[in-house]
Amino acid sequence: MSRLLTRSVGGFQYYQRLVLACKQKYHSRSGIYGYKPAVKHRTEPVGEAALANRIRNSNLCRLVDSYRCHGHRKAALDPLRLQQVDVPQALQPERYGLSRGSGDRFDCTGIYYGAGGQAHMTVEELVQHLEKEYCGSIAAEFQHLRTEEEREWFAKAFESKSHIEISPDRKVAIAKLLLKCQAFDHFLANKFTTVKRYGGEGGESMMCVFDEIFKKSARDNIEEIVICMPHRGRLNFLTCMLDYPAVRLFGKMRGKSEIPAGAKGMGDVLSHAYTSVDLNMDGKNVHVSLIPNPSHLEANNPVAVGKVRSKQQTLRDWHYNMEEGACPGDKVLCLQVHGDASFAAQGIVTETFSFAECPHFSVGGSVHLIVNNQIGFTTEAERGRSSLYSSDLAKINGYPVLHINADFPEDVVRATAIAMDYRKKFRKDVILDFICFRKYGHNELDDPLFTQPVMYQVIQNRKSIPDMYANRVTKEGLCSQDDLSKTTSDWNSVLSDNLKSVDTYQVENYHLKRHWLGLSQASDNITTWDTGVPVDLLKFVGAKSVSLPGKMIIHPNIQKTHIDRRIQRMESGMDLDWSTAEALAMGTLMAQGYHVRISGQDVGRGTFSHRHCMLVDQETDEICVPLNHIDPSQTGFLEVANSVLSEEAVLGFEYGMSIDHPNTLVLWEAQFGDFFNGAQPIIDTYVSSGEIKWLLQSGLVMLLPHGMDGAGPEHSSCRMERFLQCCDSKEDRVDGDDVNMQVVNPTTPAQYFHLLRRQMVRNFRKPLIVVAPKVLLRLQAAVSSLTEMAPGTYFHPVLSDPLAQSEKVKRVIFVSGKHYYALQKERENLKADHLAFIRLESLCPFPTAELQAEIKKFPNATEFIWSQEEHRNRGAWSFVAPRFENLVGHKLKYVGRDHLGMSAVGIGDIHKTEAEKLMKETFS
Repeated sequence: MSRLLTRSVGGFQYYQRLVLACKQKYHSRSGIYGYKPAVKHRTEPVGEAALANRIRNSNLCRLVDSYRCHGHRKAALDPLRLQQVDVPQALQPERYGLSRGSGDRFDCTGIYYGAGGQAHMTVEELVQHLEKEYCGSIAAEFQHLRTEEEREWFAKAFESKSHIEISPDRKVAIAKLLLKCQAFDHFLANKFTTVKRYGGEGGESMMCVFDEIFKKSARDNIEEIVICMPHRGRLNFLTCMLDYPAVRLFGKMRGKSEIPAGAKGMGDVLSHAYTSVDLNMDGKNVHVSLIPNPSHLEANNPVAVGKVRSKQQTLRDWHYNMEEGACPGDKVLCLQVHGDASFAAQGIVTETFSFAECPHFSVGGSVHLIVNNQIGFTTEAERGRSSLYSSDLAKINGYPVLHINADFPEDVVRATAIAMDYRKKFRKDVILDFICFRKYGHNELDDPLFTQPVMYQVIQNRKSIPDMYANRVTKEGLCSQDDLSKTTSDWNSVLSDNLKSVDTYQVENYHLKRHWLGLSQASDNITTWDTGVPVDLLKFVGAKSVSLPGKMIIHPNIQKTHIDRRIQRMESGMDLDWSTAEALAMGTLMAQGYHVRISGQDVGRGTFSHRHCMLVDQETDEICVPLNHIDPSQTGFLEVANSVLSEEAVLGFEYGMSIDHPNTLVLWEAQFGDFFNGAQPIIDTYVSSGEIKWLLQSGLVMLLPHGMDGAGPEHSSCRMERFLQCCDSKEDRVDGDDVNMQVVNPTTPAQYFHLLRRQMVRNFRKPLIVVAPKVLLRLQAAVSSLTEMAPGTYFHPVLSDPLAQSEKVKRVIFVSGKHYYALQKERENLKADHLAFIRLESLCPFPTAELQAEIKKFPNATEFIWSQEEHRNRGAWSFVAPRFENLVGHKLKYVGRDHLGMSAVGIGDIHKTEAEKLMKETFS
């Protein structure tokens, strides 16, 4: 009520200003939001009658405006009729000096659009129209939209929605669809009484949303639709609308595998199933992809958006070579389905909204469907959020919201049509708040009467939505009850036949299709891939990576330390640093036709000001990405996406990009390695487990700057131990390429070069976790030559010690990462030639054979040590120790920092003492 009072006071002040403007003889014009002062110019004095008429018309505008602002508060949105409707006083015409019984007729042209051609109405007639449009089973919130054009468009569309025709044939089709969905849920309830299926009972008319979106997409020539969806009604949607084989579903319910024979996978729970299918909608083909979802509700939102962005790239939609007259999102649509409790509470929803219109992330608007059960697991709405509606989050970004009562399927269709038209017109997100109920508890085995007895007494005593609508259709004489019953019986027969076929059904291959044809799953052997490139091409790409078109004014420091120095390195072929190796890897992949995308906070420059793959004119702020100008005929491009300050949603977006098409190298760089933990749900539920759960391959690269350099906690460790713990590397068996993800800690630019190229050159895709450097970015000792990237070269999982003298070595020290360079420098100072340093560049897969070969080089060695700069309960120690003992055949002694409850100390003196102790123990 306080919000209404605030608005009312504001409205009264506006009214006073309006009257003052009229008395000051300023010309005003009528508009959708009342009168507003225009250009000042002299007019004839306004008479009392004319002034009274203007004031009266302004009052009409205020009344209409109030319904547009507050009508949703009075709307009949709750199918259970349990919500208390708080009727705002702002909807009373008397508040504006208007009498319902006066009989005076007013010109409503330009004020209200829903009168059906009736330009002049009494106050009573106008109120009746406003009540019907704004306070019925559909309500709208759109006054917060950013532009007047959007607000006016939405008012016209919403007030004219009764003219959206739903033909008799369409009504019958809707009735049959709803009955089919109801029959499916009843079938599962009867045949699988102990299975949690998260049925759609109480929300069946959500299928009308999908049906309308599919139909309008076909009419609008949309070629692809990507959908993310939680568990509520998911099985129903898959089977009844997306042609998912019911026999596969039933087999899963009986404990059988959904993984095709010969594929490597362990599957997922029933409610996470997914599909990809071509649908024929009124003679046009629309490809629909329902992506898999984890139980982290809403984590799939950015994944779906990223997949859409990738499809836009493939179809050359929008930013990617957009055709003349094309608009963003012409060919691909994103539909995000949410739960009401999770939409309001999960931060990833806000993060995903935050980049909905950002360059390199926008997809031309998503349609959001909130399946609003009016309850979370067992938590009522008033305890599950602070806002009035679960959809209120959308107002932050200025997106319209349509609230719909699920009891009225035809209104669901009308609301969906408006949403699709808005998205098509403005290419922005739009939200459908579908208010329904949940017939059972959180799942079918849960008793909701424990916590919501009143609500569920109402639910148990009411008819189902499909039955109510079917009765309406038969009463209108559009079809017979026998016709509808035949639809149900035929569908039950189909389901019964599928159930009988469970024991003989063979799951067909559903992975590695479309763009993924020709690829395979990784084998249990290690394959060495030649990722070298001719030196002439490397020099050409290197020069082009700092070549600028036109007369750009570059910062003098970048000109000297980045551009000029790279040209010198290309000419000599020596001393190539980290950023040069990265540019060469990207550029040569692009020359082969691959796309490259790198995203994260400040990736264009790089957190440590080392990359500079995008250069900025110092006078105009114009941006140039030199690698996109290698050759006029190039087909591969680099997308540099400086992202919003988000980890979870942005990493989810990049994962979505990576699973759509294998020909795009997708990199995400954390600002500091520690910051990945803001994206932990994406790593746990998608990156590390996506292939073994769903057979979805991803070549995503995560760059995590790491190093114990005295920067304190949150700026030191990328917590590689977490990633290693998530790997399915075996302690007692030799790893192959088929590990779930790769974890590497490269120490030279050439190694990094080969790692990036290997991601695309191989005939399979695996996530790559790079323990990325900080100090090595400019360390003179950590450089490479062009010959190390030439044909015949490749990534080495283990690097030998180039200075060790085989016969003299008594102690072999194994190390990973930049710690090697500190040890090497100390060895030079001490002239300790009895030591050898072996670098583990690859941690997973664990390089058993290579380590065994290295140890054989030192027949006189008696001590084998693992030295790391991380604390003992962190870093790679707990991962490598059992593998050295079980596979390599040597038990290692640990040398490193002691256990610590945080990733690094925050006191400089303690850090220095730790480093000195570490070095002393390694060499003692």
